[in-house]
Amino acid sequence: MPTQMAASLCITFSPSTSKGVSLTVARECGQLVFLEGLKSSVDVFFRAQVEPHPLQFLREANAENLQPLYEFVREALKPVDDGEAAWRCPVLLVDDLSVLLSLGMGAVAVLDFIHYCRATVCWERKGNIVALVHDSGDTEDEENNILLNGLSHQSHLILRAEGLPTGFCRDVHGQLRILWRTPSQPTTQRDRSLTYQYKIQDKSVSFFAKGMSPAVL
Repeated sequence: MPTQMAASLCITFSPSTSKGVSLTVARECGQLVFLEGLKSSVDVFFRAQVEPHPLQFLREANAENLQPLYEFVREALKPVDDGEAAWRCPVLLVDDLSVLLSLGMGAVAVLDFIHYCRATVCWERKGNIVALVHDSGDTEDEENNILLNGLSHQSHLILRAEGLPTGFCRDVHGQLRILWRTPSQPTTQRDRSLTYQYKIQDKSVSFFAKGMSPAVL
């Protein structure tokens, strides 16, 4: 019988910013399936595709959905039949969904993509989805607001990284607001929130309680 192991599926549309994490090693160990959107887009534009590509929508003038990208996710999670390890509680990482809007996809299409991924990753495989979305604070960006609000209502845990209200500080680079949502709880107990401040190191990030740094009063 094949043994089961936890694994991750990573889709990135921006340069890798992982600190202290080797995606190459994880991929070689069979713990990571990696789709690099920026590099793959070159293949879509300049090389003939024999089989459907996950980013095929880039070549379609009126692409309305992300079905090829979802099919890539679904196929990557299929159990293997050759005795190799099967995936258990997989994690889908998407970095970042806002780029899909810049590439011409509508917010509804991106939300549909996440909905189908949740059905496969979370409900069928009992895994999790982690997605990055940029919040520019621009109220005129209606599509990004729809995407951000839609994902917020679906999420059980929201991490919001933002600058300090007091402005730039050399020893504190920003703050992280954490919101837990438990739909099964009564309305008054449904949400819990915490705020931490952080400082980015060379290969790590230091977190501390709000106001505990002597650099911020």
